[in-house]
Amino acid sequence: MTQKHSFDVIVVGGGGAGLMAALFASQTAKTAVLSKLHPVRSHTGAAQGGIGAALGNLEEDHWEWHAYDTVKGSDYLGDQDAIEFMCQEAIRAVYDLEHFGLPFSRTPDGRIAQRPFGGHTNNATGKPVRRSCYAADRTGHMILQTLYQQCVRRETIFFDEFYVLDLLLENGAVAGVVALELATGELHLFQAKAVIFATGGHGRMWEITSNAYAYTGDGVAVTLRRGIPAEDMEFFQFHPTGIYKLGILITEAVRGEGGVLINDKGERFMEHYAPHIKDLASRDVVSRALHLEMQAGRGIGGQRYVYLDVRPETVNHYAALDGRTRPDGSPYRVTAEEIQAKIPDIIDFCRTYLGVDPVKEPMPVQPTAHYAMGGIPTDINGRVVGDERGTVVPGLYAAGECACVSVHGANRLGTNSLVDLIVFGKAAGQDAARYAAGAGFQPLPADAEDFARQQLEHLRHGAGTERPAEIRREMQRLMFEQVGVFRTQEGLEQAVRQLQDLRARCRQVRVSDQGRAYNYELVNTWELGNLLDLALVTAESALARRESRGAHAREDFPRRDDENWLRHTLARLEGDRVTLSYKPVTITRYQPRERTY
Repeated sequence: MTQKHSFDVIVVGGGGAGLMAALFASQTAKTAVLSKLHPVRSHTGAAQGGIGAALGNLEEDHWEWHAYDTVKGSDYLGDQDAIEFMCQEAIRAVYDLEHFGLPFSRTPDGRIAQRPFGGHTNNATGKPVRRSCYAADRTGHMILQTLYQQCVRRETIFFDEFYVLDLLLENGAVAGVVALELATGELHLFQAKAVIFATGGHGRMWEITSNAYAYTGDGVAVTLRRGIPAEDMEFFQFHPTGIYKLGILITEAVRGEGGVLINDKGERFMEHYAPHIKDLASRDVVSRALHLEMQAGRGIGGQRYVYLDVRPETVNHYAALDGRTRPDGSPYRVTAEEIQAKIPDIIDFCRTYLGVDPVKEPMPVQPTAHYAMGGIPTDINGRVVGDERGTVVPGLYAAGECACVSVHGANRLGTNSLVDLIVFGKAAGQDAARYAAGAGFQPLPADAEDFARQQLEHLRHGAGTERPAEIRREMQRLMFEQVGVFRTQEGLEQAVRQLQDLRARCRQVRVSDQGRAYNYELVNTWELGNLLDLALVTAESALARRESRGAHAREDFPRRDDENWLRHTLARLEGDRVTLSYKPVTITRYQPRERTY
């Protein structure tokens, strides 16, 4: 017998966006959070360097500067009305977090400390500006702990280790979701007036990634199967500084504190690619620079990595050459103790995984698949829009990395992911609660859980002999090689063909574990199906976009083409066929121009 539950608002996902949405929805609506992990284990906890907001605590700054940097960083594909809203609300959101109890690092006089981050500038001088508000290099972890405590305080109901397998839509509006309880293997039916997806990204489709194992694109895949398009899926950010071979992220804050990138010749090579702000250029620019250095044989020892050097003697040398100063105007100099205090987790990661002490040795780094700019299309209130005309799906919301507002466009600036999830998580939670207050429950059909049950039964009792782990490895290798930092027509066509084949093979998978409780083989195989669907949509969207913009770099179309491609992609998946349509970018005050750093 399927267990049934009823709530005004269901939040799917317990990371930063989900907790922020739940916190604000629960003020007026009966709210539950469904999460496949315990919330404080969510991937938001891996965010290290900070959250961007133009507080101006250490130097002059303005939200308009933040907005311009975000538009420029997006390679002009971001919707400027949404960007302006986000950058204005970011200031209030940071103070919200402070009032909730988040232990930010502090200036000597007690204000929230701020540091430089890639792509964030003083718009008057073009030099880096201190805009990132941080808690050492554990900012995301502190956000999770703080928001979870606040949700518990407000008696939000949590269903931990529940996998949402299906979205229920009736009469064109949200009716609820179907979820698998991991502990029992039983299905649960959740009726709701409003559903907020906050399920994060899908970086696990690439071989080298900073993303957690749980980042399998579940929310986008579930909504795709219910006819909701996915927006701008061709744009996926590769962070330039992942630990070599492992992909574990080394935060941009290392470069914000003065770290520099060095090639095999001992050169600080970013001077050639971004002469004005060098190592603090936007992530797509730096990732391509690393790729080109390695392609030219200037990786360390000819290998596929370069060095990130944050040793005090190196930082102080280049700070003097750059004329870098502290807020009081004195020369910028650091000690080993200061580096240790500002990036303790990074130093510990490198010592643990590499046997390298960053205050004494440079760190080997390579680009790593990091962040999805694309996802479920929404407006600034988190409401899901179902087509290119902006038609709202009543009661359906999305926030955080699984959503596409679009504030990141073709490339996200560092710190803006945490801004996104706090600002739009709050907006989605508030609007969902307002919607639920005036809406009734949609009736649930008698066969509401049948589609989810069929998915599981096919995996448990299929006749195939394919091994999901091998399919996953082939998908990840294919995506990293052909749909990575640089792309070509031939490579993308190959990716589409092979992904079609892998999806067919995945339908022949049969899991060997027939148990009900904690059947991770079953849920991991279901997640693989989600990744394959999104990988195909990503490759098809990238194949169609015949230009280079932000994180989408085509070697055969190396220039940005505003005349033909200043538009958002909407992709629909119908069986094995991806269909694409487009909608315009919203431009308010910043006309597209060439990006320079």
